[in-house]
Formats: sequence, C-alpha cells, structure tokens
Amino acid sequence: MHPFLPRPVILTIFCTLTGFLAGAQGKEFSPTAEDASLLTSLYNNYQRHYQEEVDNLPSRNKKDFRELYADRWKNIKEKFDKQEIYTAASAQDYLDALAEEIVKANPSLREYPFHCYFSRSYVPNASYIGEGIILFDMGLFDRLDNESQAVFILCHEIAHYILRHQENSMNKYVTMMNSEEVQSQLRKIKGAEYHQKQQLDQLVKGLSFDSRRHSRDHEAQADSMGVQLMRHTSFDLTGALTALGLLDSIDKVSFNTEVSLQQTFNAAAYPFKKKWLKKEEGLLGGHTHIKEEEMSDSLKTHPSCPMRIKLLAPMISGTGRRYVVDSVKFETLKEMFRYEAIEYAYVSDEYTESLFLTLQLLKERPSDVYLVAQTGRLLNGFYQAQKEHRLSKVADLPSPGYPANYNLLLQFVQNLYLEDLASLSYYYLSPWHPQLDHSTAFKKVYDESVKIIK
Repeated sequence: MHPFLPRPVILTIFCTLTGFLAGAQGKEFSPTAEDASLLTSLYNNYQRHYQEEVDNLPSRNKKDFRELYADRWKNIKEKFDKQEIYTAASAQDYLDALAEEIVKANPSLREYPFHCYFSRSYVPNASYIGEGIILFDMGLFDRLDNESQAVFILCHEIAHYILRHQENSMNKYVTMMNSEEVQSQLRKIKGAEYHQKQQLDQLVKGLSFDSRRHSRDHEAQADSMGVQLMRHTSFDLTGALTALGLLDSIDKVSFNTEVSLQQTFNAAAYPFKKKWLKKEEGLLGGHTHIKEEEMSDSLKTHPSCPMRIKLLAPMISGTGRRYVVDSVKFETLKEMFRYEAIEYAYVSDEYTESLFLTLQLLKERPSDVYLVAQTGRLLNGFYQAQKEHRLSKVADLPSPGYPANYNLLLQFVQNLYLEDLASLSYYYLSPWHPQLDHSTAFKKVYDESVKIIK
C-alpha cells in the first residue's frame, strides 16, 4: 500500500548484487540519507488520524482507553522521532509492490488503509504498531530466503490489523482492570498495612502474563488468516512454513565473539590481552544466574514455531512462485540492509549493537572499506564517550537477558581503559593506511585515531 504522500525518487536500485558488494569492485557502502521532510509529513498525517481515533473512543472508561492509546501513540511517535522508518524510495517502491500483490489478490483489503514500511532496526521482527502501520525490520528481511516468505510475514501482520488484535487486547485489558474482581483486590491492597508494593507488583505481573497468553492466541489466528490472504496470490504457500521454521531459530546467532575479538584486535605492536575478556565476579560485577530456557519461555509472546507449523501444514496446498516481484531487488535490499542496520545502530547511539553487527560482517569481509572504517569509528566513539563519562549512554551493560556472545562483547567494552581504546583503534587502522586513504570515511577515522593516541 502507498504512503499518504507521493515520494520523489531518491535512490536508484542497483542492477546487480555483485556490483553493490563493497569490496567486490572497489565500491564503498554509503548510507542513504533519511528524508526528514517526508517523515514529518507522514507523522503529521498519522497524528491527525490518531487524534480522530481518540476523540471517537467509547465514553465508558474513556480515561483508561485514552491512556492505552496514548501509550501506543508514544511508541509510534518514537519511530518517527528516531528516524527508524526507512525512506529510500527504491526500497519503499519494492515493499509497496509486494503489498500490492497481496491487495490485488484480495480486493476487499482496499477498504483498509494500511501502510508498510521498512524499519532500520537490526532486530529480526515485523509488527503492526497501530494506526494502520506495519513495520518490517531490516534485521528480519535480511534473514529471509525468498519473496514468498516476506509475503507471508506481511499477510500475517495485515491479519493482525484486520482482526483488530491490538484494539481487542486493549478492550479486554480495560474491562478486566475495571472489573469488580480486580477492583476488590486493589482495595484490599490499598487497605493493607504492610507490603503494599509487593502485593501490587504481584497483581500487575499476573495481569501482564495473562495478556501474553492471550496474544499467543492472536498469533495462531493471524497465521491462519495470513495463509488465506496469501493463497489468492501467485506466491508459493510453502513460504509460510519455511518462514516460521526460520523464525524458530532466528534469535540464535552462532557468532564466536571471543575468536572474532582476538583476531580483529591482535596487532603485532599491541597484542590482544586476555584480561579484556575477564568477567567481573562478586556482588556488583557478577551476573544474576537465570536459566536461559526459563527466561526465554517467560518472555515469549508467540506460540512455538513448531506448533504453529503443525497447525498450518494442513492448509498448505498447490504450487506457486518464490519470486513474483523482483528477485534481484530482493537480494540487493538484503545486502544493503546488512550495512544500513549497522549504520542505524550507530547513529542511534547504540554503539555496542553496531560493533556486534560490524564484527559479524567483518568476519566475512575483512577488507571491506566501510566495515574497517566503522570499526575504528566505534572505537573512537567509545574513547570519547568514556572520556566524557557517558559510556553508559552508548554501551549496553552485560545482562542475563542478552545472548552469551553479545554479553562477552559488552564485557570487553567495559574492561577497556582509555589508553586501550586509543591503541586498539590506531593499531587496527594503521595497516590499512595509506591503502584506504582514498575513502573519505576511512581517512577521517584514521586521522582521528592518530590525534587520540598522541
């Protein structure tokens, strides 16, 4: 579906994937500048729509409804404020073309004003966030194998919108919170002499987990309707099953952080130090131990993918095509998004996330100009942040909720002193000078590292 406003063509899609590869033919990746005026125009339109929606909320428990809708709008506003929505016209045109294939095959969808956008987030996710907005994260699109998988994901999110799952959940929550049962519990807690906060926390936790279980039912409904929407298109229906199979293990990144750090930052003049990977122990430095499967299960908002596949399998029949719109654009965007996600994490002051993604891609492309420069850029950024006592603003702290390989990177960053960061940057970049001095980005980062180490 098309956005509210017409878009000028601001980027021409690359003709071939090999022509784009940063190292393949000497070409260097350059991030696409976001169209701020387009984002402002879109935001203003969605804000007007939101206000109209709030004005028409039911009068009963209207205050409670307003708070929930305001919270949802806050999340939408944040997407625009942080320029998370990707405005490159060629990418948007491609996503519009995929959505149009779905609408063309299901004419009744023309009654629903939904709009699909790519999100610049590296998180492997897609979501309907309200106000008819569907976001397809670069981190998920990058992992897909073909268009049919992408189309199923779009159909799934369209189903959430059509079935009003968010609105139904909000209605259920408001009704539950205003029920005599919950109000009675709240009165008892208010009248209790001791432990009011603990009792309130326990009540809220129970309501929260009820909400999570309810959302799992919604996922099964969205899967089923998504397949029905997809069935009328020319795409291969088995893409629904393979997409779910992919999602089942998509959060597990098999990346050896320790090996990567040792290989990347082991210069002859400044060898890698084992102490940089040492985990702090004790009350303040140690990590609370939580069983990984326990944490995973408690945070899930979707039923297990194997179960979803089992439920959908009987619905899958017939033949179709894995690609309908443009296989070259599909592969080109996948390639481009790997870099765009790295850049977006950096400009969003998520330096440790950007470094984690950079190191993964650097393993495949150790001489990539952008990746080499980005590594130095991040080290220089950590140096400056630590010097100004704001490292916590750009670097995540180790947490039981993060994967072990990401936690190791976080511990590495926390263990470095100013002189370590200065030396790591300089000695990592030095072997590429003057070979990469033709790159403005590299030259800027290298010159900065020289100034820092002096």
